[in-house]
Amino acid sequence: MPDLDLAVIGNGSIASLIDRDGAHQWCCWPRLDGDPIFHRLLGTDPQAGSFAITLDRQCASSQRYLPNTAIVETILQDEAGNALRILDFCPRFRHYGRIFRPPMMIRRIEPLSGMPRVKISLHPGFAYGAQHPAAGMGSNHLRYSGPEFTLRVTTDVPLAHIVHERCFTLARPGTLVLGADEPLEQAPDTLFTRFYAETEAYWQNWVTDLNIPFDWQEAVIRSAITLKLCSYDDTGGIVAALTTSVPEAPGSGRTWDYRFCWLRDSFFTIAALNRLSATRTMETYLGFVLDIVHGQEGAELPPLFPVAPGMDLEERIAPDLPGYNGDGPVRVGNGAASQRQNDAYGAIILSLAQLFVDKRLTVRGDAVLYERLRPLGEIAARVALEPDAGIWEFRGRARVHSFSAAMCWAALSRLALIATAMGREEEAAMWSVRAAKLRGEIMARIVTPEGWLSGVLDEEVCDASVLILPDIGFITADSAEFMATLDMVKARLMNGGFVMRYEEADDFGKPQTAFLLCSFWYVNALALAGRREEALTLFERVLAARNHVGLLSEDLAPVQDGEPARLWGNFPQTYSQVGLILCAMRLSRSWEDGLWRAS
Repeated sequence: MPDLDLAVIGNGSIASLIDRDGAHQWCCWPRLDGDPIFHRLLGTDPQAGSFAITLDRQCASSQRYLPNTAIVETILQDEAGNALRILDFCPRFRHYGRIFRPPMMIRRIEPLSGMPRVKISLHPGFAYGAQHPAAGMGSNHLRYSGPEFTLRVTTDVPLAHIVHERCFTLARPGTLVLGADEPLEQAPDTLFTRFYAETEAYWQNWVTDLNIPFDWQEAVIRSAITLKLCSYDDTGGIVAALTTSVPEAPGSGRTWDYRFCWLRDSFFTIAALNRLSATRTMETYLGFVLDIVHGQEGAELPPLFPVAPGMDLEERIAPDLPGYNGDGPVRVGNGAASQRQNDAYGAIILSLAQLFVDKRLTVRGDAVLYERLRPLGEIAARVALEPDAGIWEFRGRARVHSFSAAMCWAALSRLALIATAMGREEEAAMWSVRAAKLRGEIMARIVTPEGWLSGVLDEEVCDASVLILPDIGFITADSAEFMATLDMVKARLMNGGFVMRYEEADDFGKPQTAFLLCSFWYVNALALAGRREEALTLFERVLAARNHVGLLSEDLAPVQDGEPARLWGNFPQTYSQVGLILCAMRLSRSWEDGLWRAS
């Protein structure tokens, strides 16, 4: 059965998921939301849609990231003690004054001990698994032609061994370069030496510039790099995850395409990038959000967008991919794009408020942008108390959700902040008055008779999304209502030590798995409320659920009947990595306390 013990390589153009044995299981081409040339993750054929390197009589493997990089090292061993090292990376470095990040991946295979017998299996596919062409052989390369593009693998490994998948003795290092159908200007070995050194230096320098907490440094660095790998450099958009249709739970039918940019994610992602001082990544992402605002002309906003033009949002089924462990359907596109999700206005304005107050940024908010945001504020005021699909994107019902209403309040509140920053005091007062009135209406309808905050206005719905209301300034974490909400979450949403989204049945029945981001929300809320020890305990529990290289998906099946906790859902989940960063920042000791005051 496949699992999510996967490492990720990438460069801001493409990304690929590699399993513990060094096989590429998922890679979209030529961008993050493109056609999956490697799609074994969602298939059942052990060869179709994968790129594997195996040892004859292989008995063990280990895998890690090289420190502070996006370069993956996999070591394979056989029964006789022979060992092989695989290095995987996508080149990324500064060249001619700009970032060089072609759709290209490089595999280096090196004998570590003995004379390992190696087999290379390369079977890219096209059109979501509909086509698996045979290789066309050139002098030093193989070509695989699809309906929209052709892949070329240039190598110094004998081509016949690859085409016929024959074991051969690896006596010296070999290099395989997968990219566009263009000849290489250098020999593969020479190109590897240069690109490897440049890429390693790029990532190490990028990490050096991060502002990280004293505690949990490795976890935060890995999450920050992963967040960067989910960013599409050409536009600045950040996908929610690199995959589609990994189910939230086995047999649930909850299989969604996450290779899009959700507006609600923007506020939390920008908050994480800001705290990390990843200013350039934050600025390009703000540019992506800014383009959305300038393109909407005051119309109501959809909740998600493609990371670049050309990807159809309309949801359809890919019939040639059976799904994760045969558990489909595999969806391309996302029907949530046509839903009404009223939190989008708060997400946009919360995000772009950064441009008016952050003096580090080269692009600054001005009167023109403010005039673009004002109509969104008016829409937020109008729809705040109207039904929508909510943060969880319910497909079969609409209600007035507390999170959506509070985010509409945040839109009005931040417009007051922006107007103040621009010296428009009368307009700031107007937005503040309207925000205060809206908040009063929401609070009158979300506090239950027992005193906790409901996820739906005028009903008693236990929902983890209300945990983030202190973060947007809607309520204080030490208020009686929020304290009661923390106790409610603990009593009714904890499942095997982790937090569920909600407890009631939805379109697909009752949820089976915990939602990792909700656990991070709970950690953060506990810390804000002064319950630090509880927060630390849960945070360490979530950290322990990461896979072997420190990555998280969307969902977690908690420990049951002695079985270990298991990751489910699309991978790697940007929201989960953001939650880890923000909680580590919240809980860590200061550098002064951790280093200079250490006993």
